Amino acid sequence: MTRKIPNAVPSLGGNEWRYLKECLDTNWVSSAGPFVERFERDVASYTGARHAVATVNGTAALHVALLVAGVRPADEVLVPSLTFIATANAVRYCGADPVFMDSDPTTWTIDPAKVEDFLRQECEIRGGEVIDRGTGRRVSTLLPVHLYGHPADLDALEDVTRRWPLALVVDAAEALGARYKGARVGARGLAACLSFNGNKIITAGGGGMVLTDDAAHARRAQHLTTQAREPGPEWIHREVGFNYRLSNLHAALGVAQLEQLDTFVEAKRATAHAYSKALAALDGVTPLDEAPWAYSTYWMYSVLLGPEWGDVRALIERANSQGIEFRPLWRPLHRQPAFAGSRSHRVEVADRLYDRGVSLPCSVGITPEERDTVVAALEAARS
Repeated sequence: MTRKIPNAVPSLGGNEWRYLKECLDTNWVSSAGPFVERFERDVASYTGARHAVATVNGTAALHVALLVAGVRPADEVLVPSLTFIATANAVRYCGADPVFMDSDPTTWTIDPAKVEDFLRQECEIRGGEVIDRGTGRRVSTLLPVHLYGHPADLDALEDVTRRWPLALVVDAAEALGARYKGARVGARGLAACLSFNGNKIITAGGGGMVLTDDAAHARRAQHLTTQAREPGPEWIHREVGFNYRLSNLHAALGVAQLEQLDTFVEAKRATAHAYSKALAALDGVTPLDEAPWAYSTYWMYSVLLGPEWGDVRALIERANSQGIEFRPLWRPLHRQPAFAGSRSHRVEVADRLYDRGVSLPCSVGITPEERDTVVAALEAARS
């Protein structure tokens, strides 16, 4: 039996213990405390965003960012089909519905050309709003995802939103530390959202963040995350808010992790380069690589396996039975039972990626010997 090699686990080797002990020693353990604001400042500084608002998780960040963007019940929001389900769930939390878009075959992120095609073929601008002619509903927002650590093509997507009056909210949950045309992924568009779940490149044991350059949007996001309580000594709530504020304990862990982020990114990229070099000797293996304008974190190192590799699901099962944790790609959301009947537009590439894609173990702390074991396990699992 091969020693278990997990897909992605945290690396906790910095100031985590010291900062958590400080929370316990000072009794700041809940959703107030100095580490929450420090985490917000540090993430804003790192990403270049003017404002950051911490949340309990990345899904909460997406929900709040969409509300800040003005998403209303019965709206439609353009979402890539190839992403984790939280992206579309947050749309539903707003009472809106996702319309699923296809993937770019190179970056695997939302395809700007097909977004444009949907808007031209299916929509019109009426009264300053984009209206889906097929449903009569307002299309209010474009919600791209920086997938598996690789940025979406933001310039192309912003160009779409300049010609079509759509808000741009970016799901950057998987891409902290990545760069787009030299700039760190941050508050492009109206807002961007991060996640600090346990398998992300840094973790707060949970947690998320809304990034924005607009002070009014930041105030609105913070208001919504704290039960929409009005300022002052009384407990006045003029609207329904949410209990979405991050705790000081989680923020302390996040601060310690953020101090190590650049080292973590280097480790992820080293693993990606080592895998790509080793896999180049195997026929029918195509890694998700970087676009010329991108600097990927390779949060989840993933490859496409050609037909000569046989049944991908069976291959994954064989590797996992040996303790080597392979994962399939995200199941396209237009194929999810939870979104049966949802609108989609020419989703073709996402299905092909899902059918043939595999994510390999790529924890920050994976060793060269473990990487060699993973490559050997891939070869051995081939039917």
